[in-house]
Amino acid sequence: MEPRRYEFLLLLLPILKAVIALEEKNIISKLGDNATLSCIYNKKNLQLKNLRVYWQIADDSYQEKCSVVHALISGQDDNINQCIHFKNRTQLFWDRLKDGDFSLLLLNVSQSDGHTYKCVVMEKTEFSEVIHQAKVVLSLAASYSQPILSGPIRNSDSTGEEVTFNCRSGNGYPKPNVYWINKVNNSRLSPSETEIIAHDDGTFSVFSTLKVKATSNMQIECSIENEMLQENLSANYTQQKKSSDSATESDENLGKKGRGAQAAGIIAVVFVIGVLTALICWLWKRKSSKLVSYRDVQPREDQGGLNSPA
Repeated sequence: MEPRRYEFLLLLLPILKAVIALEEKNIISKLGDNATLSCIYNKKNLQLKNLRVYWQIADDSYQEKCSVVHALISGQDDNINQCIHFKNRTQLFWDRLKDGDFSLLLLNVSQSDGHTYKCVVMEKTEFSEVIHQAKVVLSLAASYSQPILSGPIRNSDSTGEEVTFNCRSGNGYPKPNVYWINKVNNSRLSPSETEIIAHDDGTFSVFSTLKVKATSNMQIECSIENEMLQENLSANYTQQKKSSDSATESDENLGKKGRGAQAAGIIAVVFVIGVLTALICWLWKRKSSKLVSYRDVQPREDQGGLNSPA
């Protein structure tokens, strides 16, 4: 009975190793960024001349299109059979190879790079054997632009009428979630229509419309969520009143400004009149003082009070 148990364990061990070795890692990269696909074999001081490292796309159906993403043979890059799509876009970290880090740097990732990648490390001694494997799932994402929300400019008497809000955002990936929220009570509102448009570069634009009955204190929010990047961008609308109220307010402001200017003009005129009055009074007093002096001197001349020339 014991030998059978050992036999079973020996048969099961390679399966367990394969399961552990092929555990998938998931990474998310933004379009246009560089992505690092991790493949680390925890062993130091490896002899690179005895190693072969292959990076390939794990999807079997894709093997016919692209069998080699990157290859390292006997310590040298060997990308003669590398897929055209990855030419001059892949690098290994040369200072880490001897320590078992065979991670791949993928430059300027695009939508078509979203695959499951497989790293296979083989060591050649007496014969070649696989000493390490890794799988990395690369998902691509792009941030959406700040949403633009437009709504009605209303007259004060439009309460109860149906009004329309439009919200748009673009250049994101993957497809977004769009939420309309009544900020007065934080309730969720159902959009009348949401259109998602795909672009040639793989990104999306979104245009959503909301139709609701107008209230006296409308506060509406449009939110664009990118689940993959865990980003949530929003735009808000608060009630705006139009024309008649605005015109009345403007007229009132103009009236206030006009009255202010009129009062300033009156004060200026009064000030000028005051200055002129003071000047006239000063001139009059000066003239009067000279006249008094003349009258005081004249009698003394008549009385001989002044010396006559000899």
